Amino acid sequence: MQRSDSPDWLNPLIGAMQQAQVGLLQLLHGLGLAGTVDGQPAWPWALRLSGENLLIDLGQARGLLWSLAAVATAIVLLVLALVLVLVLRRIRLPALVLTALAALALLLAPWPRADLILVPAHATSFHASPTGFSVESIARGGATYAQHCTACHGADGRGHGPLAASQPVWPPNFTSPLLWRRADGELLWAILHDRRPVESGDGARAHGQADRLSSDDAWALIDFMKARAAGQMLQIAGSWPYPVGLPDMAVQCAGQPARRLSTWQSRQQRLRVVAGSGPVQEDPRLVSLQLSPDGGNRAASALDCTVNDPRAWQAMALLSGSEQLQGMQWLGDRSGWLRALSRPGAQGWSEDDLVCRTDTAAKATSGVGAGALADGLGALIARMDAEPVRFIKGGFVH
Repeated sequence: MQRSDSPDWLNPLIGAMQQAQVGLLQLLHGLGLAGTVDGQPAWPWALRLSGENLLIDLGQARGLLWSLAAVATAIVLLVLALVLVLVLRRIRLPALVLTALAALALLLAPWPRADLILVPAHATSFHASPTGFSVESIARGGATYAQHCTACHGADGRGHGPLAASQPVWPPNFTSPLLWRRADGELLWAILHDRRPVESGDGARAHGQADRLSSDDAWALIDFMKARAAGQMLQIAGSWPYPVGLPDMAVQCAGQPARRLSTWQSRQQRLRVVAGSGPVQEDPRLVSLQLSPDGGNRAASALDCTVNDPRAWQAMALLSGSEQLQGMQWLGDRSGWLRALSRPGAQGWSEDDLVCRTDTAAKATSGVGAGALADGLGALIARMDAEPVRFIKGGFVH
C-alpha cells in the first residue's frame, strides 16, 4: 500500500522508471538486440533501475527527479542550439552558450547514488506473469509445490522441510514479505535458473528447477505461494500488509453464458464474493457472486451469479487463511484488489473490515454525502475509493 508520508509525485516517478525499462526492452527485442528466455524478452544487462530503494530514501528520489528535470532542460537547450546553427544559420556564439548551459545543468544535477538506484538484474527481471492470478493457476501451483518444494520449504512454506537442515543455506520463509519485495520475474529466475547447490533425495544438484518445471509451472507456483502467504499474513497480522488480487475464476450468471471474473474487473467494477448461501441481496454499487465448494444451490441464494468451481473455494480459503468459509464475504475494488473481508456471523459491514489499507486513515469522508455513509457498506466503499492501492514492490504491480 501507499506510504503515509509519500509525496504525490513519487509513485508516478517509480512507475515511469519501470515503464521506461520495459519499453526499452521491447524495443531491443523488436530490433533483434535482446534474446528470449522462458518465452519472453530477456533483459540484456546485469543491472536495472530500482524503484524499491526510492521508497526508502526520499532524498535520493528527489535528487533523481531534479536530475531528470535537468536532463530535460539540457535536451531543450541542445535542440535550440541545433536550430540556431542548422536552421536559422545564425551566429554560433548563442549556440555555444546554449550548449554550455546544457552541460552545466547536467553537471550541477543532484544525481542519486548509483548503488541505490542500480541493483542486480537477471534475464527474467522484467518478465510478466501470464496466469492472471487465477484459481486454476493457484491449484496447479499447489500441486507443483507439494511435489517439488515441500521437502526443503515445508508444507507451510516456512522453510522447515525435512531436507532444510542439510542445505548450504537455510530455505527462505515464504510467509514473510519476501514474495512482495522481489519482482515476479526475479522470483521466476530463482525457481528455474538459480545455480546455488542444494541437497535432494537423489544427491546434490542446482537449486533451479528448469530441468523439472516448465515456465508455466513456475508461474503457477508463484501464484500459489502468494495466495498462501497472504492467508498466513492475515492470520498473523489480521490484515494484508501487501496488496492481494482477487483471483480470476469462471462465473455463471442466470440466463447467460459462463464468463470470467476478469471481464468485470476490466470494466472497473467493484466485486463482492459471498461464500455459501445466505440472506444476501444484490447491491447496485457492486457485482455480487455466490461462491460454492460443489456447485451450490442457486435456489437458496438471492444472487444471480455463482462460482461453481471447487478450485475457487480452495483459493479463497488459502487467501483467507481459513477453511471455515461459509458465510464469509470479500470485497474487491475497481482495480481488482481484495480490500475487505467480513467474517461469518458479522452483522453488516464497517470500515474495520478493511484489511488492505494505508498506514494512516485517509480522509475517506471528504466529498461524500451523509447518505452514502449512513450504512457500513457505503462507508467502506468510500474508504476503498479514497485509498487506492499504489506502491507494490516499488511500482512493480503483480
